[in-house]
Amino acid sequence: MIDFKDEVKKIITSFDTGLSEEEIIGLIEIPPNSSMGDYAFPVFKLAKTYRKAPNMIAEELAAKDFDNDYIKKIINVGPYVNFFVDNSKLVESVLTEAIKDDFGSSHIGEGKNVVLDFSSTNIAKPFHIGHLRSTVIGNSIRNIMKYQGYNTTGVNYIGDYGTQFGMMISAYLKWGDKEKIDQNPIKELLNLYVKYNKIAKEDEDYMNEARDWFDKLEKKDPKAVELWSWFREISLKEFQRVYDLLGIKFDSFNGESFHSQFIGEALKAIDEKNLLEESEGAMVINLEDENLPLVLIKKSNGSSTYIARDIATAMYRKKTYDFDKNVYVVASQQKLHFEQLRAILKKMGFDWWNDCVHVSFGMISMKDGAMKTREGKVIFLEDVLNRAIDKTKSIIEERNPNLENKEEVAKQIGVGAVIFQDLFNNRIKDYVFDWDQVLNFEGETGPYTQYTYARSCSILDKGQFELRKENKFDLLNDDTEIDIVKHLDKFSETLLNATEKYEPSLLTRYTVELAKLFNKFYANCQINNVEDELKYQRLYLTYCVNKCIKLSLNLLGIEAPTRM
Repeated sequence: MIDFKDEVKKIITSFDTGLSEEEIIGLIEIPPNSSMGDYAFPVFKLAKTYRKAPNMIAEELAAKDFDNDYIKKIINVGPYVNFFVDNSKLVESVLTEAIKDDFGSSHIGEGKNVVLDFSSTNIAKPFHIGHLRSTVIGNSIRNIMKYQGYNTTGVNYIGDYGTQFGMMISAYLKWGDKEKIDQNPIKELLNLYVKYNKIAKEDEDYMNEARDWFDKLEKKDPKAVELWSWFREISLKEFQRVYDLLGIKFDSFNGESFHSQFIGEALKAIDEKNLLEESEGAMVINLEDENLPLVLIKKSNGSSTYIARDIATAMYRKKTYDFDKNVYVVASQQKLHFEQLRAILKKMGFDWWNDCVHVSFGMISMKDGAMKTREGKVIFLEDVLNRAIDKTKSIIEERNPNLENKEEVAKQIGVGAVIFQDLFNNRIKDYVFDWDQVLNFEGETGPYTQYTYARSCSILDKGQFELRKENKFDLLNDDTEIDIVKHLDKFSETLLNATEKYEPSLLTRYTVELAKLFNKFYANCQINNVEDELKYQRLYLTYCVNKCIKLSLNLLGIEAPTRM
């Protein structure tokens, strides 16, 4: 596909501005309005060299002769030199590429390995709405990186170790009812956890007992291991229902307990660098020179800490996967933890410490307030997804009661709506989950985008569209058609930015905009009721949009129903 931005760079380079090609590329912008051109070059940086006012420099450059088959004209708009591409060449270039299976992929990940750590639910605790963000953001990043050519490994670093499991074991032995837990595992285990935690706040003996049981678990006490294994098994079974609803699979469920076997190796490596210091019977690492707080590595009773397990995990992943990037999709509250982890790995002499990336995100809340697991105030993610599906069923019954496969379509739309709303928001921002917005079939939502895809499927079916071997696009010159082509031209750059910034919202917003442009085209132009050649070219354009929306939704982890 022709890189029109590169063609603009070539022209500016020929103007002998004294800037390097890299500087020129970095300065080229997209004008806020297409009537001002397709690309714009600000000349402020040339004011000292030319010793003139920026608007005069822009006027002078725009008047220069240029020789380029892909740029139609150049004008100046104030202190900017604006470039208009040759639309006929743009349309031919973009639409020829848009039907290819790897459309938009820059293949930057070829031969590179990426480990993506996301979701990371906690055994014996609810898979609640708060886990949605890590789960769907991580899955989308994995999909995008895989499409870019990376070898990806999706890891669900299950929280299945630590003092809370001593708490769970102690609580079960005091008040547990196996029959009730088997009937409703997570809710019953949560009740035990909440009850124990409430008492432990007032009674230190309960907390000490929890610590003792975790110490026994680390030392492979048969009773502790038996109960822990049961909690883990029934929890994973419950979690799997949610992952099935979301359509998400993992390559590994190795969590804290699995990696604890490598703590000894990690501690040895730390000790060899003389990083450990004793403090009140515990072992710590001083990170004062990194402007970070002291880190507890080993407790006074000999138990390991969370960060010690993370150090062991990072070492295991490098050895096992030889990663180019080790990505942790974890909430922004853990920023300090990952700063400390990276600083310790750096002090240990690992040159790959900087390849460990914390992809943080803001919090999600419901309109009725925040969630507090320790107090039992949680909203189960499975309940949210099922409610979205049920609400979608009601809408389908009202609008299209004769739709085939209503159950399946309701699931695709309902679950897709929840995922889409989450991924529409910049990941670092907090947001409030809003039912009224989630299932809206108008505006910037999942159902609106899915509906646009279904509409394009219907148009293609009605027009009995079949690709030709040879294609012409000379009749596609309506403004709405050109706007779609220009947006398709941005797909590769959007994917690249989403990859490099670990930011799915860039793709989500791109897809909404493509849907809007297509619906504008649909309202403005006849497609199936025009003469044959124009019909074919407009169906071809529809087909390109159809493929791009489906691909984008799939990369976001959302299914695209062909009928709605």
